[in-house]
Order: sequence, then structure tokens, then C-alpha cells
Amino acid sequence: MENHKYKVGISLGDYNGIGPEVIIKVLADERIYRYCSIVVYGQKSIISFYTKQFKIQNFNIQEVKNTETLNPKLPNIINCWTEQVQIQPGTLSPESGARAMLCLNAGIADLIAEKIDVLVTGPVNKSAISQHHPDFTGQTEHISKAAGNENSMMMLVDDGLRVGLVTNHVSLKEVTGKIDIPLITNKLEILNQTLIQDFLINKPKIAVLGLNPHAGDNSLLGKEEKDIIVPAVNKAKEKGMIVVGPFSADGFFGSQHFTKFDAVLAMYHDQGLIPFKTLSFGTGVNYTAGLNVVRTSPDHGTGYDIAGKDLANSDSLRNAIFTGIDIIRNRETYQDMTENPVEKVLVDKE
Repeated sequence: MENHKYKVGISLGDYNGIGPEVIIKVLADERIYRYCSIVVYGQKSIISFYTKQFKIQNFNIQEVKNTETLNPKLPNIINCWTEQVQIQPGTLSPESGARAMLCLNAGIADLIAEKIDVLVTGPVNKSAISQHHPDFTGQTEHISKAAGNENSMMMLVDDGLRVGLVTNHVSLKEVTGKIDIPLITNKLEILNQTLIQDFLINKPKIAVLGLNPHAGDNSLLGKEEKDIIVPAVNKAKEKGMIVVGPFSADGFFGSQHFTKFDAVLAMYHDQGLIPFKTLSFGTGVNYTAGLNVVRTSPDHGTGYDIAGKDLANSDSLRNAIFTGIDIIRNRETYQDMTENPVEKVLVDKE
């Protein structure tokens, strides 16, 4: 492990939120450097502000110009801007949003150029960013576009619970118009391949949720299940996937039925994230499935209400780092297995 440490990049996120705090808390534990070298895309003055704010002693972060000069035993930082900024913990600011994008884009560039193995993105506020970048709808979409594959999938993971989304950051009134048989089938293909390649699950079992209450209740509450979701499930089965559904979302999670499956496909953002965060808030990880690069993120937002108060829990960020490393390892294992399969030997029984 010492001879081959994975390089993990962390984008700072919104510096008025809890991103810098959880980064400092994770990187202050020197045990993490046994497993990876870490570089933060941000600004050293921001880190210095919060270490003083929280009276953290002996936190040394090394400024570097690029990923070629990382200190493997200390946190490293690449400064993404030089001018002084006003730090106002808990405040939505277009300035902090603009600089969060500088950090994000620097991390994405190094990830795509294979200068880092994993990018963990700190939490951002879409409203703060949109004032300078009006087309920004979320980090998942932004990274997917930069990586050349907008056909990715937002996926939340925590131990045995994995939830994928058909639609991400769209309003609820748009969901019905977005989903169709090809889209759901495609998301099932991404989810199935991710479970095999990134989580090394052989023959994964996937549950699909309905769109409407009670999964349409035999079309009394909507026909999307009958006309769209069931045909998509059948197409997935024809492709050899083990897919079951659609299930009524409320009963599915309330009855713990999700424990019988390797992953769940939800139709829209809150349908998947509300039960996920209820069960795993503070430890879950946001993963962008379907890309040839690895990006993870903590499952929480900027936390303006507790920013600067030394109250933020850093477990989700720590888990995001190790989930990214696990996925890289699993992909290497999967590649070895599929590139050099065991040859079938015919035995003469005579």
C-alpha cells in the first residue's frame, strides 16, 4: 500500500458552508495518509481561517503547484485563486459560489487528465453558483458533461443500501414528462453494470419503484407504471438483468423490503433521497455512476445553519474518500478478471 497510494482530490465547496470544516476534521487524522495522498482544490487562507476559528493546533497543509509534488504524509492544497475574499460562515454569497466553481473545475480537469484517481466534491449551493453560472443544475450534471457522458446516474450508497435515480435535479412537475421506457431501461443498465464493476456484485438484484402512490394502484392513480415502468422492467429482464417491480415506494422502505435487493432505482430525486437520508444521513455517499472516472461526495449540503460553529459531522466526507478508493480497487479487480478469464476446459469422460 505504501508503494502505491491512490491520489484523492477534494474540491473545497462553498467556503461559507461546512465544507472546509469537514475537510479539516478528516485530514487532521493522520491515519488517512496510510491509504491515499490527498490534495485539496481551494485556497490556503480559507483553511487557515477555519483552523483558527476552531482552535485546531498543528494542522499543516502544504501548498503545491500540481499533483506531481504531493507530500504523501500531509494534506496538500492547490490554490485556485489568489485574491483575498470575505469569509462569512452561514451566508449565501455569489462570490463564494464563483470560487466553489473554480475549485470544482480544477479538480475535474485533473481527474479527467488522470492526475488524480478520485475526485471528492465538497458541498456547494446551486443558488450561489447560478448567479455567475446560470446553467448550473448540480455537480453531478456538471461533472458528467465535462467527462463527456451526460448519460450518467446519481447514486447514493451506504453499506448495503444503494439507491439510483432516473431523474436528478428537475422539478416534480417535469418528472412525468422526462421518464420513458428507453430512459428507465438505460438507467437500469447503468445501475446493473455499476453493481458488477464498481461493487463486485455478481448477478445483482435490482428493485424498481413506481412513480405514483401505491405504484398506480392498477392504473387508478396513474398509468405510468403500466405504460412505461413495467415495459422497461421487462426489457431489462430480456437483457438478462434481475429486476423486480414496480414497488410502492412507501411500503417498500417501511417494510424493510429494500434489504432483499442490492440496489433500488427511484424515479425522482426526493423519492430516493428522503428514505436514503432517513436511514443513512451523515454516513451516506453520493456517487456518480456510469462514468469512466470516479467522483464521490458527502451526502449533505452546505449546512449554512451550522457553518463556523464546529458542529459539522465529517463521517460522510471520510466515507466518500474511502468509497472512491474502494471503487477504484474494484474496477482494477474487475478488469483483471474480465481481461484474463479462466478458460473453459473440456474433459474427455471416456
